[in-house]
Order: sequence, then structure tokens, then C-alpha cells
Amino acid sequence: MNGHHATRALKPGVNVPIVTIFKPETEDLDLEAIAKHVVRLAEAGLTSITCQGSNGEAVHLTKQERIQVVQTTRKALDDAGFPDFPIVVGCGAQSVRETVEFCKDAYSAGGDYALVLPPSYYKSSFTQASFVEYFQDVATESPIPILIYNYPGAAGGVDLDSDTIIKLAKHPKIVGCKLTCGNTGKLNRIANAVNAATPTSTGSGWLCLGGSADFTLQTLIAGGSGIITGLGNVVPKACVKVFNLYAEGKVEDAQKLQAIVARGDWGVISGGIPGTKSALQSYFGYGGYARRPLPKPSREDVARHEAVLKEVVELEKTL
Repeated sequence: MNGHHATRALKPGVNVPIVTIFKPETEDLDLEAIAKHVVRLAEAGLTSITCQGSNGEAVHLTKQERIQVVQTTRKALDDAGFPDFPIVVGCGAQSVRETVEFCKDAYSAGGDYALVLPPSYYKSSFTQASFVEYFQDVATESPIPILIYNYPGAAGGVDLDSDTIIKLAKHPKIVGCKLTCGNTGKLNRIANAVNAATPTSTGSGWLCLGGSADFTLQTLIAGGSGIITGLGNVVPKACVKVFNLYAEGKVEDAQKLQAIVARGDWGVISGGIPGTKSALQSYFGYGGYARRPLPKPSREDVARHEAVLKEVVELEKTL
């Protein structure tokens, strides 16, 4: 690894998988809007961001577009005075070979870490041992360290168990996991076994991250390191505030805020990417639409997304 990558340490906190913003008429990348969005998030107190997470429509991007998004993100952060701010890049593919290629692209474009889903297309041929092998091979061959991404909903139901993830944590280049499965028992087992970094302790430095804002507090109480949350595209400060209150020992205040954040997160979870972008557009004047075939929200959809997120956006404005 070259020097400038190695210095950008991933720390406990809140990471947002950024939406990829397209020009509404052409569906071309809107690089200017992406750059502005990235800076807004960094200024809100996040500890890292993810390009090409599930919220970033990675599966809708060409290889070249993925590279452009990472380059744009790195340049925007550097220009805004965040040269040490780490970028995680979604790099999952179905074969070891292509996943490693995406990791190399991410590295050369300025990415610091790769977030990798397990392969799922040939699910019936795989065992948990196959996934161990897959992640070990990818990590060994990748120029950047790996975070394991466990998201059964986006991986044909593939669900990595705690034994598998704990075993993989021993690999020197596997430095964390994101659990969008929402299983806080699994998170607790992993965090304890790997001595995960927490808001108040560096531990082993390994990051055990929850996958949505509606269980930030549950993640932290279980010994986790923070969250990677799509809701943070809309209300990054509110997401960070829950983390910070817990870190300061203000658990009851964190609980009150967690409830508001969880209600808002339901709007993003139930509305998917079109809903997240719709809320961004309504409240912050940018966001646009997802790429086809994801649907454009109807007028009723827009009103619904606005209504569900109103409370948490009001909170965001006070922070």
C-alpha cells in the first residue's frame, strides 16, 4: 500500500453510503452535485463515507463510472480540507477475479477500503467455507483492506454467520464488517470476539458496524463500532448526534434521539433509493432520480417520503 492510503485510518463513528446523483434528463453522472453532497456529509461530522454502497446504485454503474465517482469524491474532500477523510468503496462482484479488479480500480481512484458482499449467484454451490475462502482470497490479492458486507437482502439471501466472520477477522487485511442483517446478537458475538473498536476504546481497531441508523444505539450497547447508514444522506448530523451522545455517556438522551432517527430511517428503508433521493430533493433541493428501472416517485410517494422524514429533518436543522 502506498503512503497516503495507509494514513487514512477508519475510526468508530458514522459512515454514509452516498447516493450517486444523476442528471434528471440524461441519467449521466452529475459530478458537481456528487462533490457538493460529499462535502456536506464530511462537514456533518462523519468519520468516513462509502461510494458504491447499496445506496450508491453500484449495480447501475459502469466500471468507468465507478472510478469517476471515487475520483470526484476524493478530489472534493481534498479540496474542502478533508485530506485524511477515508473513503470506503463497494467492490463486490460474483468472482474473486472481478472483485479484486474493482478493488484495484478503487485504490487507483483514491479509495482506502473495499466493502465486499459475498457472491450469491451460484448460492446453491456454496457453503460457509466457500465464503471464508472467497473473502480470504480477495483480501490477499486486493491492494486495499476489506470490510465484509453482510446484507442477505442484496445477496440472494446469503447470510454469513458469526463463526465465519470471526474466522475472517484473523486475516490481516480484513479490518471490519457491516451487518445490514440487523442481527444484534451476531454483532455482539463478533464485536466481543474481535475486541472491536468502540466510541470509547480503540480495542483491536477492528470495526464491527451496524448497517442502518435505526439500530445505532443497539449496535453501540452491544460493543459495536458505529454504523453505515443510508439515512445519513438526508440527515447526517442527526445520525452523528446519537453516536456522540452515547460516546459521552448520555444514554437517555441518545435513546430519545434514537427514536426520532429510527422513525426517519423507516422512511428511507421503506422508500428505498427512490425515497431517499426524493427526501433529499424535497428538503435540500438536490438528489434527483434513481437510474431506470428503479421507479420515479409519484406525487403521492413524494408527499409520503416528506411526511415520514419531516420530524428527523426538523431535528437535523437544530443541530
